[in-house]
Amino acid sequence: MKYVMTFDIGTTGVKTCVFGIGDTIKLLGAASKGYGLYVFPDGGAEQDTEEWWAAMCETSKLALAESGVEPGLIEGISFCSQMQGLVLVDKEGNAVRRPMSYMDQRAREELKKGIAHGVTVAGASMPILLKSLVITGAVAASVKDPVWKYNWVKNHEPENFKKVYKWLDVKEYLICRMTGQFVMTKDSAFGTLLYDLRKGHETWSASLCKTLGVDVNHMPKLVKSTDIVGSLRAQQAAELGLQPGVAVYGGGGDASLIGVGAGAVNTGDTHIYCGTSGWVSTVVEKSIVDASAMIAAIIGADDGKFNYFGELETAGKCLEWVKDHLALDEINIYLKKENVADSYETEYTSLYQYLNDVIGAVPAGAHGVIFTPWLHGNRCPFEDPNARGMFFNLSLETGKSDMLRAVIEGVCFHLRWFMEAEDKKVKSSETVRFVGGGALNSVTCQILADVLGKKVETVDMPQNVGAVGAAVTIAVGSGVIAGFSDAKRLIPAVKTYTPNASNKPVYDKQYAVFKNLYRANKKNFAALNG
Repeated sequence: MKYVMTFDIGTTGVKTCVFGIGDTIKLLGAASKGYGLYVFPDGGAEQDTEEWWAAMCETSKLALAESGVEPGLIEGISFCSQMQGLVLVDKEGNAVRRPMSYMDQRAREELKKGIAHGVTVAGASMPILLKSLVITGAVAASVKDPVWKYNWVKNHEPENFKKVYKWLDVKEYLICRMTGQFVMTKDSAFGTLLYDLRKGHETWSASLCKTLGVDVNHMPKLVKSTDIVGSLRAQQAAELGLQPGVAVYGGGGDASLIGVGAGAVNTGDTHIYCGTSGWVSTVVEKSIVDASAMIAAIIGADDGKFNYFGELETAGKCLEWVKDHLALDEINIYLKKENVADSYETEYTSLYQYLNDVIGAVPAGAHGVIFTPWLHGNRCPFEDPNARGMFFNLSLETGKSDMLRAVIEGVCFHLRWFMEAEDKKVKSSETVRFVGGGALNSVTCQILADVLGKKVETVDMPQNVGAVGAAVTIAVGSGVIAGFSDAKRLIPAVKTYTPNASNKPVYDKQYAVFKNLYRANKKNFAALNG
């Protein structure tokens, strides 16, 4: 048995797990801790490196204690983390400013000046679009892409920018803190949209960096997700409650490893994730992009594999918002008012379980109520930071239970929109693996199956799949298993949901209205939020 520790670094909290890897991957101990996400009126969204580290130190000790594993027996550390953050560090590995989250939308002028000029396609200058697609297989056409955050710091905080030694992502900062090494895994590198993925290149594109205003010397050494990138240093080991010298692996981003933890590892396998954010992803073997729908095949943790990927930034977070701001009296709880993005992402999983009977008692279609889940703008299949959530078609007969079900259905409608957009380029699998906190609730699983018209499978502990995926990188990197394909037999489905044909007419009708709500209100969103 090989004992390992993984850190799942989410948007609003960390989950730390101790696993035993043998014939299966067995969870032995776990602990979670929230930290801040600081959202500003100008579109800024930041975090604090010291809060990340304090949460990791606290949870590592708790997870170890629960597991009963002696610290000296931990042989490997790996990560699954949020992606497309911007952590600028100095030569000592210290952050020169607070990290900018993937949610940060301040760099609108940088985006406009950098790419959205001249003759444009999908919001990007034609020459830059073509150059980017050839080199990276994608294009930095979103205000949330980290290259524009980098330029925002350069333009607005020149004193901080002078201190920059390397550009890191979230887990790469934590790797640096643990080992002193400045590295970035290839999947994180792809997320910068500066990585040349063409065969025979596979490094940073100096030409594209120059075009987009980036100093290529700021980019760190590239490594694989399964590489040992360094050893845990003594001071950091003491703070984490571990022994120095533990092998630290590259790990991967959540978009790379949640699919691995879901067991969706072979070409053509599709998984859906519903946590704070949500997405639909299918494993493919080449770079594919649909710039008009903001969907691209991102590099996976498994060398030679890509994930064709569309993301919704507020999925489960929508239900949490409803819980905090609308449904307090109906579900008999009280929580202080808070920002939609302020609480730790796994807190809502118990709400999913609690609401099983509440939303299950409401018929499909929520008596005609439709919810749009764009509480923090939207990226795919349309890019619009001004888009917002709404309840549509309320009546005197509408109750809060209807609205709660409409939230779940609205998220599922958007996931269906993703899948239909992706199916134009890549055929999704007939059976879909569903993971994240949303997969804990049987009613949600059935709604998803009905809305998609596909079989939906869940796995054991679907809320832990990111951590499981990180454990797989250690298993592959250390030779315990031969490759990522072996993870499928270690992660079997535990339940299957078959579409209820009687619900298809109402969902098809409401889905058509759902899509039209954005088209009909695009100008209204711009007028109110632009």
